[in-house]
Amino acid sequence: MLKLMLACCKVYISESRNRIALESIEKASKLYPGVAVVNKFEDEAYNRVGYTIVSKFAPNTGQDSGPFRKAVVAMVKAAFESIDLEFHSGTHPRLGVVDHICFHPLAQTSLDQTAWLAKTVAADIGSNLQVPTFLYGAAHQEGRKLDSIRRELGYFTPNSEGNQWAGGLGSDSLPLKPDEGPPLASRAKGVLVVGATQWVDNYNVPIFTSDVAAARRIAKRVSGRGGGLPSVQAMALAHGEDMIEVACNLLEPSRITGDQVQLEVEQLAAEEGMTVGKGYFTDFSQEKIVENYLKLSSYLN
Repeated sequence: MLKLMLACCKVYISESRNRIALESIEKASKLYPGVAVVNKFEDEAYNRVGYTIVSKFAPNTGQDSGPFRKAVVAMVKAAFESIDLEFHSGTHPRLGVVDHICFHPLAQTSLDQTAWLAKTVAADIGSNLQVPTFLYGAAHQEGRKLDSIRRELGYFTPNSEGNQWAGGLGSDSLPLKPDEGPPLASRAKGVLVVGATQWVDNYNVPIFTSDVAAARRIAKRVSGRGGGLPSVQAMALAHGEDMIEVACNLLEPSRITGDQVQLEVEQLAAEEGMTVGKGYFTDFSQEKIVENYLKLSSYLN
């Protein structure tokens, strides 16, 4: 019996309001056989969209550039051609038009195999599209963490009123040398971070408040970095009027679940005298993604 080998790529674009731009990006993903967008998560307040793309994965050697690699690069190229970071604003941090790309192994694909794919995509973007590109996780030779890159590049600090991120990067020069691409950043495109990790769940919990300082205290106490839940990263982001979300990355979702995060936020918010809404995942589980892809796969070739 043949092994089922799949790879997943999550592409986060700093735009959700420009329909023409999104249509162009989605059209680019449909040009390659066997590649499918199995989920699209849009958030107007954040002005951000996340695409979950899946393809069958054949172990590659040499300079092979399969349809999955080409599809991801084509989506990135379409984004750069239709979006200008200098005109973008939203309540979610970002470093570039295409803010983040992460590859995950699915089924019987290994992390090392998806790390190879991440590195080849990053090389394509850096060389062909001339955008500074940083590697993290298994794609980086020292296993550098995503949040460490973001901290060095000022990702977590709003640069506009109302806890917004607006316009391009503050400077063309970068405090960190990119792994691929030019050493200077275009203000229209920004920079891009590409990595490979095991599966990560994203779970957001709404708090009905406009008190950003209090919500940040909660987010810090939820996160492993702040002494809270291990393998959880959290930040507080304004989300519409009188609402702030504690947005969490669950780095080991089999160890710490969304329900545990929900309970922790509820308890901490109660201490602050705040009301919490029901949280939500921004994507399907990896099992559901595999199931959805297999249903779609007969129509893709």
